[in-house]
Amino acid sequence: MQEFLRESQWLLWVAGALVLGLLELTALDFVFSMLVAGALAAALAAGLGFSFTVQAFVFTGVSLLGLLLVRPYLKRWAMRSNPDQPTNVDALTGRPALTLSVVDDRGGQVKLSGETWTARTADRGSRIDADVDVVVVRIEGATALVRAEQPAERPAEPHPQQHDPGAGDEPGRTPPPMEQ
Repeated sequence: MQEFLRESQWLLWVAGALVLGLLELTALDFVFSMLVAGALAAALAAGLGFSFTVQAFVFTGVSLLGLLLVRPYLKRWAMRSNPDQPTNVDALTGRPALTLSVVDDRGGQVKLSGETWTARTADRGSRIDADVDVVVVRIEGATALVRAEQPAERPAEPHPQQHDPGAGDEPGRTPPPMEQ
């Protein structure tokens, strides 16, 4: 039995590396990845016939070097290639909503992302009527704090043209320019 363990130590290190790799898939923080590298280096040492003490030192040394030297670069790379995206409640801040009832600093309801939310005004003492577009300022618990949306500047409407009978009465046709 001892002979089998001595000859298959490398296989135990590889099995440990696989388990650590599965743990890394759940954490995605590169800690277990460095331990995987250490376990694979220890498996190599075991395959070359080194004692268990040497294997343990190889595992510890490679894991620590990876944690101290490689992991910071990997984390920076991961953060640069995948910037923080707000999710869940944080993603609702700044979103438009529609008031379903009168909303004041005591309560009300809004339609936000297809769902009905309880709401309060973000500004104390203000009141927003029903069927008004609002913007979510923040979420507190299960309540959306909202502020009335500022109406966008509309371009000036063109002056109505005087109708010249007989000149371009067909829809979609513009009258020819008048000669002087």
